[in-house]
Amino acid sequence: MTDAMSTSAQAAPWVLLIMAISATYLWRGMGAVIAARIDPESEFLQWIACVAYGLLAGLISRIIFLPVGLLDNTELVDRLGATVFGFVLFVIFKRNIAVGTLSAAGLFMLLVWLRTQGILSA
Repeated sequence: MTDAMSTSAQAAPWVLLIMAISATYLWRGMGAVIAARIDPESEFLQWIACVAYGLLAGLISRIIFLPVGLLDNTELVDRLGATVFGFVLFVIFKRNIAVGTLSAAGLFMLLVWLRTQGILSA
């Protein structure tokens, strides 16, 4: 009896793993089948894209103008400056998201560090 329980206890993680893999690939397969029939230029998907961009703009604005937690301890000019800098590099580098994001984050970290060292005044 103990050996049977031990064997089933050892098999349980594998069963769960197989079930998780099956569920994942089931939804991926269904998504691939459905995606082949979707017109990406349809008005509905354009509306979804507009809503997604609007939500993203709202979240970014909230992070900049109404920060919470540790960001609340940083200066508005640092958050705005880093955002503008990142956006300018994003445009210059032909809409490269990595360049824009990494440059904005890097400048923001540099500005915060300079303020904590007393090099920049508040």
